[in-house]
Amino acid sequence: MDRRSLFQGAAGAVAAMWLPGCVTASGQAQADLILRSGRIHTLDGRNRVVSSIAVRDGKVLAVGSDAETAAFQGPRTKVVELAGRVVIPGLNDSHIHLINGGLQYNLEVRWDEVESLADALRLLRDQVQRTPPGQWVRVLGGWSEFQFAEKRMPTIEEINAVSGDVPVMVLHFYDTALLNKAALRALGYTKDTPQPAGGEIVRDALGQPTGVILAKPSMFSVYSAMRRAPQLDHAARLNSMRQFMRELNRVGITSVSDGGADNNLSDYALMTELAHGRHLTVRVACSMFSFSPGKEYEDFASWIPQVKLTDDPIYKIRGAGEILTFSAFDSANFLLPRPNLQPTAEADFEKVIRLFVEHGWPFQFHASYDESITPLLGVLERVQRDTPLGRVRWFVDHAETISPRNIDRVKALGGGIAVQNRMTFQGESFLRRYGSGVADRAPPVGEMLRAGVPVGLGTDATRIASYNPWISLQWFVTGRTAGGLQMVGAANRLDRQQALRLYTQGSAWFSGDEAVKGSLEPGKFADLAVLSADYFAVPEDQIRKIESVLTVMDGQIVHAKGPYRSIAPAPLPVNPDWSPVAAARAAEEEGRYLAKAMRGHACGHAHVNGDSCAGHTHAHNCIQGDAGMWSLSCSCMVT
Repeated sequence: MDRRSLFQGAAGAVAAMWLPGCVTASGQAQADLILRSGRIHTLDGRNRVVSSIAVRDGKVLAVGSDAETAAFQGPRTKVVELAGRVVIPGLNDSHIHLINGGLQYNLEVRWDEVESLADALRLLRDQVQRTPPGQWVRVLGGWSEFQFAEKRMPTIEEINAVSGDVPVMVLHFYDTALLNKAALRALGYTKDTPQPAGGEIVRDALGQPTGVILAKPSMFSVYSAMRRAPQLDHAARLNSMRQFMRELNRVGITSVSDGGADNNLSDYALMTELAHGRHLTVRVACSMFSFSPGKEYEDFASWIPQVKLTDDPIYKIRGAGEILTFSAFDSANFLLPRPNLQPTAEADFEKVIRLFVEHGWPFQFHASYDESITPLLGVLERVQRDTPLGRVRWFVDHAETISPRNIDRVKALGGGIAVQNRMTFQGESFLRRYGSGVADRAPPVGEMLRAGVPVGLGTDATRIASYNPWISLQWFVTGRTAGGLQMVGAANRLDRQQALRLYTQGSAWFSGDEAVKGSLEPGKFADLAVLSADYFAVPEDQIRKIESVLTVMDGQIVHAKGPYRSIAPAPLPVNPDWSPVAAARAAEEEGRYLAKAMRGHACGHAHVNGDSCAGHTHAHNCIQGDAGMWSLSCSCMVT
């Protein structure tokens, strides 16, 4: 039997098992979708790059040449021409706060990829002008002052100057909240307001709050202000989550592991509602953590009988984490000295770990510093002597300063480590506090891989970092911060292939899904992204600019733009209509129509633009990008 016959026969037999009687004229199972004439990186055991993939019922039916997948084409098959574009398995963030971020997404002005503070303040001013009375404008993370050309944060005076009487909150990681005068009034902060536990309200010489709230060291002193601002109603919360998932689809994400939601059962009920309505466009594996310091064991003990752990392929609660007990939580505020665990940390931690192992609940736990990881691994070793930890899957989150010895201990106990690119945004602050010897291996992902520990990549978005996986991939490849600082040494940087595998196959391990996703092989989930540029060839500093022009999750097209716009899902209206998301959507549409209008026009006309650049001539040029999309290049010359 020749190669083609063997390929078609095997794939056809598999497909026929799924789909009896649904075959093409040639006797093969009919595909729902075929992508062809591309460069499809399967990430299978042979690391094959093929030109075509066929999909049926949410799973990969076959991969191979265009001729090989043509055998599965029938009258109902949707065929997509890739025109040489690169395709990868759908990206999988092994640690993101999708629920917390998604439920706020429609309320947020995002500064994730803004390159100047002047532009960031303009976005803030524009949103202030469209926000109705009684509502707030908020920037809630995903940015760093080092990404701005000015290399600094906004001042309270600058925020007040663009915001007037509309309450504004700007959150800088979990260390600082900036509140304008209107927000201070709305929250009732005066010179008589007591200092919050674990925080500081900064005051002027007369004792009046300036608008700056500092975590010292508790993140809850800044986080609580965000929670007191007006929230969305139920319908808008559902819409906000769907909008956020569509945004994740835009950057090629098809799966996430959620690190824990604030409101637990109520938030998970909302996710269940979306799942039952078939509105999830990202596979979500959730972990639960208690928001009740000192009562964590009681919370977990009450949830375990109520919550059923499942292997649902789209939405599931996978176990507990990332904060298992607050006494064993080391907040990563790199503006302050490293925090010590509380005296009761080990006893509290051991109590909940034994509960999880007894009931077969997987768990994960937050630990940034080696000084915290050491005693917590000691707890796991004590539990292991009585009850094998192998009964559950478990892992450490973050581990920026984990030692080689503790990496080996994680390996011996059968755990994994989920690492993120938090240093993209905070690397300069970390380096100033801990020095180059520590920063050179933060996190030591290369050492983890050499020790044989399961590793998954992610972001820890949306407060600590941007949700954009391409910013994360660029970090793990280059070790350079958003401000351009070369931080991580070569021994702990990854090549592009390694990084992509850890963002797909590696991350699948953390939700227990390594057998069904992470590569494009027959029988696995049909989750993939068609890229706007070749990830394997673009300059390193351009990796962060990549996005998906076509994203498929569970065999369904969940995002399409540019040359694939005609097969995009129906638009989802934004609720509320004054949302920053609606404004961003309108601006994108305006840019698209401008680019479309320029098609076919002679390039290089001179246009005088008196609004933005009086007395200058703008030369406009039409540029067709790698993905077939058009943009406008504009140069300014004095006339």
